[in-house]
Amino acid sequence: MMTEPALARSRAVRAALAGFGLVAGYAVVGALQIMVWNPLAAVPGATLAGIRAEMSGAGEYPGTPLVVAWALTGILLGAGVLLAALRRKVSAAGATTLSLLFIALGAPSLMVASFPSGIGLADTFGLSGGDHAPWGSVLYLASAAALLLLVLFRVRNHPRPAPMPPK
Repeated sequence: MMTEPALARSRAVRAALAGFGLVAGYAVVGALQIMVWNPLAAVPGATLAGIRAEMSGAGEYPGTPLVVAWALTGILLGAGVLLAALRRKVSAAGATTLSLLFIALGAPSLMVASFPSGIGLADTFGLSGGDHAPWGSVLYLASAAALLLLVLFRVRNHPRPAPMPPK
């Protein structure tokens, strides 16, 4: 039988591990959406190398370093929560809260990370700068769901004030 501290640590590690998987998955899918799926959907029939060559020839910036930095930041944030759980520095509720927060913040940061690539595609090929592949919308919905879950989780787990003693 596990002791209470060991059980709490186990819950925290499981929550942080699940959170890491979700945050890292969001980052990987986001990077693929920006650098691979969206350009291919925006210019049907073209190869990724051909799209990048056209963009380079037009003097457009594909934003690859920004996207890689964005994805690595998400992965490192998720890994930081996992490391904190392994070192007993964060509870299961804290790991869950942080993971949901990182996913919720994925939407605005994804917009920033995808902006140079989207503008480069738009200017090079005369397209709109929005998403052409469906996965950007899926990520935005995941962020919205994470925000809703975060609010519900915090309300449900908010410490209740102690009742006032009768006078």
